[in-house]
Amino acid sequence: MSNIKLFESKKIRSVWNEEEQKWYFSVADVVEVLTDSTDVKQYVKKLRQRDEQLNSNWGTICTPLEMTAADGKKRKIQSANVEGLLRIIQSIPSPKAEPFKLWLAKVGQERLEEIENPELASQRIRQIYKAKGYSDEWIEKRIRGIAVRDELTEEWKKRGVKEKIEFAILTSEISKATFGLTPSEYKDVKNLPGKGENLRDHMNDLELIFTMLGEASTTEIARKTDVQGFPENKTAAKKGGKIAGDAREALEKETGKKVVSEENYLQLSEKKKRRLK
Repeated sequence: MSNIKLFESKKIRSVWNEEEQKWYFSVADVVEVLTDSTDVKQYVKKLRQRDEQLNSNWGTICTPLEMTAADGKKRKIQSANVEGLLRIIQSIPSPKAEPFKLWLAKVGQERLEEIENPELASQRIRQIYKAKGYSDEWIEKRIRGIAVRDELTEEWKKRGVKEKIEFAILTSEISKATFGLTPSEYKDVKNLPGKGENLRDHMNDLELIFTMLGEASTTEIARKTDVQGFPENKTAAKKGGKIAGDAREALEKETGKKVVSEENYLQLSEKKKRRLK
């Protein structure tokens, strides 16, 4: 997601924020694309003057981050993540911004519907994966994996684990114990480009199953032993991952085949690859 899909062929400068684990995009580039303004700085200044709420929250929405300028030099420029950009776009009175506003209204409507009927969220996820070329068999495992992951993170929150950084560390511990690889190392094995690429969307059936086993085991251990705080949860994560890792090794010994696969679904969809096997 180093470029925003909604902008199609338009090039928007971006940078990965390691601390937040999110992409940040050049506000100036987005404003220029949506307005054709010849003086983007002045346009943004007037935009903030017109929208008092946007202006008062500008420091929260925007972050100065280093990116490459047109002259090839690195400079700090005003940047925003997807959430921040969409807030800025709401205030842009340009015909080019209307499709984004309509899209935001549609997304908002869908979220309200999902609050009323949570089953709709699951249905929409299935539709998205089907459109991307995943088989029904794979989708069911992926959906179940999302539920297992959500259950684990909710448990972590209850037990005093801080989101983002500590979540990432514990996830890495489970992955290392399960597969012998951290998530970033796993991405390298699968040759996945970009920080924002979702590793689990490129896992095959067995990889998803062992990922679920490691996370479900960690959840169960955390509950049964009533661990509290980051250090104790880290120990539980290693134990939960080891249960999945032992099972993986037993299967590999029995079949003579490695569970960790180099395949990804960048060029060929999961459904097509399944048919070729």
